[in-house]
Amino acid sequence: MMRLPQFTLRNLLIATHDALATGAALFAAFYLRFEGDQFYDRLPLLLRILPYFVVLSIVVCYLSNLTTTKWRFISLPDALNILRVATILTLALVVLDYVFVAPNVLGMPVAPNVAGAFFIGKITIILYWFLEVFFLSGLRFAYRYFRYTRARHHAKAENASPALLVGRAADAEILLRAIESGAVKRIWPVGVLSPSPADLGQLIRNIPVLGGIDDIEDVVRDFEARGKPIARIVMAPSAFEPEAKPEAVLMRARRLGMIVSRLPSLESGETPRLTTVAVEDLLLRPSETIDYGRLETLVRGKSVIVTGGGGSIGSEICERVTTFGASRLLVIENSEPALYAVTEALVESGTAAQIEGRIADIRDRERIMRLMSEFKPDIVFHAAALKHVPILERDWSEGVKTNIFGSVNVADAALAAGAKAMVMISTDKAIEPVSMLGLTKRFAEMYCQALDHDLAAQSDGKPRMRLISVRFGNVLASNGSVVPKFKAQIEAGGPVTVTHPDMVRYFMTIREACDLVLTAATHAMTPARPDVSVYVLNMGQPVKIVDLAERMIRLSGLQPGYDIEIVFSGMRPGERLNEILFASEEPSIEIGVAGIMAAKPNEPPMQVLRKWLAILEEAIAKDDRATIRAVLKDAVPEFGSNAA
Repeated sequence: MMRLPQFTLRNLLIATHDALATGAALFAAFYLRFEGDQFYDRLPLLLRILPYFVVLSIVVCYLSNLTTTKWRFISLPDALNILRVATILTLALVVLDYVFVAPNVLGMPVAPNVAGAFFIGKITIILYWFLEVFFLSGLRFAYRYFRYTRARHHAKAENASPALLVGRAADAEILLRAIESGAVKRIWPVGVLSPSPADLGQLIRNIPVLGGIDDIEDVVRDFEARGKPIARIVMAPSAFEPEAKPEAVLMRARRLGMIVSRLPSLESGETPRLTTVAVEDLLLRPSETIDYGRLETLVRGKSVIVTGGGGSIGSEICERVTTFGASRLLVIENSEPALYAVTEALVESGTAAQIEGRIADIRDRERIMRLMSEFKPDIVFHAAALKHVPILERDWSEGVKTNIFGSVNVADAALAAGAKAMVMISTDKAIEPVSMLGLTKRFAEMYCQALDHDLAAQSDGKPRMRLISVRFGNVLASNGSVVPKFKAQIEAGGPVTVTHPDMVRYFMTIREACDLVLTAATHAMTPARPDVSVYVLNMGQPVKIVDLAERMIRLSGLQPGYDIEIVFSGMRPGERLNEILFASEEPSIEIGVAGIMAAKPNEPPMQVLRKWLAILEEAIAKDDRATIRAVLKDAVPEFGSNAA
């Protein structure tokens, strides 16, 4: 059922204007069509009909959204609404004239001079249509033009920065509208540089396209010579496409001493705003389209627990679940500063969710059991882990305690607390692992797989708890990633250290990764594929680490190899040159969800896993590394770690 918009005082004023416009259009059409006595003979009946027709016009305008549209944002859809209203009212006049008035059904004799003819007539009706369009649109577009000129005046009065827009015409038009409406302030565009040859020489909302991407330096110097220096460059989404050479634009702009901003994609419908250019903008990888309605259905009104909620992934999951309407959120974190930071940020965001943060270590089985039992979550997102590869190669027994036994504790506690789902954040390093991080994560995946399989066997088709693992690669700008490290090295003047010239990794943004994790959970909780418990995110094309380093150097306005050196430090224990998404003995499955696939890895039975866990627990207590390695090798035969 369509929900009609609310009617406010402003809407009442607009409705009054539209009513007067309709009445004036009809009266003027009669006056222009008929002269002298013909007009005055028709005037009494016209005045009797006019109030009813005006009331009809108000209803038609309201149903066509004319009375609920702000005039400052009037655009082509509103113009089409005006044409629709004028056409409907014109057809109403035709029906009125031919069906009601001409046969004299109103019970009023027509004046002698009008007898035997139509009261309104075709010419009057056609005149009315044109006048109605003019009267309804005239004041609206005049107000829009007034706002446009006022925005220009304010921008100049406030010393707005002269800006050069870089991107295709469609993107530039969005930003120009945002500036005119006041959504983006303190900049005023003086020209556009477009990567599309079709845009050259054109005007976009009265702003000229001055050239292509390679003309940036010539255009800037030309404005300087005319005494109108450009202070800022704004890059639209299309300016980051490969053919637009975004790195060259950034390097030239920084060397010219100009501030560089970007206009984020407006697919989500957010208000346009300018942001700083980030390294993820240079990966040139289009993000997957997310079905946000699906995510909202998953978490709205639910109670959610996030372990490791103070980390990069955990804190973003906390933000997303509150955004999508979770009613309660428990953040479990063993770092007091991280817990304080994430809970404060969530509270300050204005979320309606009830936020609670608790200090706890997932290794502490009794505490995790107690916390979950008290909170009674619907969904548990398990993001807590030790995941720095070189550190775990040295202290790998700690990885066993946290990544294996901690995950077992979280899974068992979620089941005991009656959760509907547990989602474990895994890693692409769990595929044919060569590091202790990958090995321990793969063991944790197997436990969740086995528990999920056992619950399916016991459910007899009834609703049950789902346990899934979601694998993905490196997350840009997360704690411990290369991006913060490279930034610090560039700020220090270099050198930037890369382990190997052929090192390749998959990257995605934190926001996209977390949204896809939630999307995987929505798939798991439908009865369509109860056999799928390991999901793999589509990471796009892999990126060479040395290329990423070079892009970051150029992003800073510097030249790799000239201003900042790149030094190769050698591969570290537990690393491999290329990450893989699926093991050779692990078939992939298309699940019909954009950005996500499923894997079918081997599934040891739960009784075997519990036997391995018992041996591991005893070996950990004795610090018996030989036994630990033997058990892990037995559990994951493809493991080829070079850890000592």
